[in-house]
Amino acid sequence: MPVGDLAAATSYYRDRLGFVLDWGGEELGLAGISNGPCRIFLASVGYRASYGNAGPSLIWLNLGSREEVDELHRAWSAAGARIVSAPESKPWGLHEFTAADLDGNLLRVFHDFATPERERREGR
Repeated sequence: MPVGDLAAATSYYRDRLGFVLDWGGEELGLAGISNGPCRIFLASVGYRASYGNAGPSLIWLNLGSREEVDELHRAWSAAGARIVSAPESKPWGLHEFTAADLDGNLLRVFHDFATPERERREGR
């Protein structure tokens, strides 16, 4: 995930989104963070320079149920995360909300309820 200030981004992901710093930091320009089975790498401008990639980026976090999506939304909201859109069940079969980090990167948190329903109808 491209970030402008690695220390500030790491603090935001820790304090607002509940991630843990697993390794890395300013000297490397890269940090590995995790929250349960979800792992993300935060990359500074210097680290990304040779790759030519810039933000903002969009990542999708697939959760196991609507309740998990709603629960994470409540937790992130209570912690002061930047919520872009509240949880909503969309006509295309995703129950989702979107949050943003300090650099405008988006985290689209969703549960796909359409696929299991479609598979049940098709007898899979």
